[in-house]
Amino acid sequence: MGGIALVLATTLVLFFGIAQPPVSDLVALAGMLSVAAVIAVALGYGAFSLGLVDRSPTIRWILMGGYAVANVLAFASVWMTAALMFVNQHDLALATVLLLFAGGIALSLGYVLSASITGRISDLSRGARQIAVGDLSTRVPVTGQDELAELAGTFNTMAAQLELAEKDRQELDALRRELVAWVGHDLRTPLTSIRVVIEALADGVVEDPETHDRYLRTARQHVQSLSQLLDDLFDVVQMNTRSLKLDCRLACIGDLISDTLEGFSALARSQGVVVAGDTEPHLDAVPMDVPKIGRVLDNLVLNAINHTPEGGRVHVDACALGRAVLVEVRDDGEGIDKDVLPHVFERFYPGTGTEPGRARRAGFGLTIAKGIVEAHGGEIGIESVLGEGTRVWFTLPGAGGP
Repeated sequence: MGGIALVLATTLVLFFGIAQPPVSDLVALAGMLSVAAVIAVALGYGAFSLGLVDRSPTIRWILMGGYAVANVLAFASVWMTAALMFVNQHDLALATVLLLFAGGIALSLGYVLSASITGRISDLSRGARQIAVGDLSTRVPVTGQDELAELAGTFNTMAAQLELAEKDRQELDALRRELVAWVGHDLRTPLTSIRVVIEALADGVVEDPETHDRYLRTARQHVQSLSQLLDDLFDVVQMNTRSLKLDCRLACIGDLISDTLEGFSALARSQGVVVAGDTEPHLDAVPMDVPKIGRVLDNLVLNAINHTPEGGRVHVDACALGRAVLVEVRDDGEGIDKDVLPHVFERFYPGTGTEPGRARRAGFGLTIAKGIVEAHGGEIGIESVLGEGTRVWFTLPGAGGP
């Protein structure tokens, strides 16, 4: 009502200022325009009160109805004024034709504009239906810069988040199934051994002190093994839920390699394996989470030692690769079958030994190494020839990028 009153007052002021009409003409025009204004208010209020807008099957009908009412009121007002002004009926007929032409043009343009709006709304509606039936890859076109374009962009963002959430849910569900299978396989053996040892000690079956101590050492080893398995499981869950946190600081990879080799020297000697390392001189420090990269080196070196026969060698190298650092762990051990090689970084993959079909224990070592390296923004890879040895490498970006 305020908008229509403002339009009415502005029209009368402009008419008076431009035409300087007699007061009687100004009053007559004000009366006709006021009638048209009252009719417009009545129609709008009636449509709102009766809920006609809500009952319309499409927005296009609402928009076209508004255009039609506006044209009819404009036509009636102008035609009545022209009828009073024109004495010649030919001029009045011409004015009528021109008014009809202008109204038709307005309705045509209104149809085009409404079709554009309703088309974009239909795209959103189709997208929502596809999302409802489970097609989370659905996206709608974003055209224009208005509110509908903003709504389409928000819809696409929502769909992307739903798709990511569904992917996470599927990954967690797969992880849960794999975990159940893994717990039933890999935890059963150490738990059974611990139970047997404890029962033997509790029943007094073992009386010899030396045997007693050996049983306790066996139980402790199995407990440590279980603790390591559970730590590995925790790390894998963090990686799959994208909650792995890094505390990166500049550190020298050469020092970390030296500490790792020193830590495995006793194990290597006991298995008759020679371990050595070589770091390129003046290698720049790189940002890394030292304990976690140390975990990567531990896993890779331990794997290499365990799968290298007596008399073999394990060598760890580090060199610059642009601004990044390249680390290699090489052994001349049993190697990995070519059918297994593409799967070694997959969690729970059992793998095989040097002979096809000879299963190894399922584990997380390489899976954890891959997750930690990629969390640092690096890459990891493996090359192996059966019977000749294996090379595992990874990169760590430098402070200024790779």
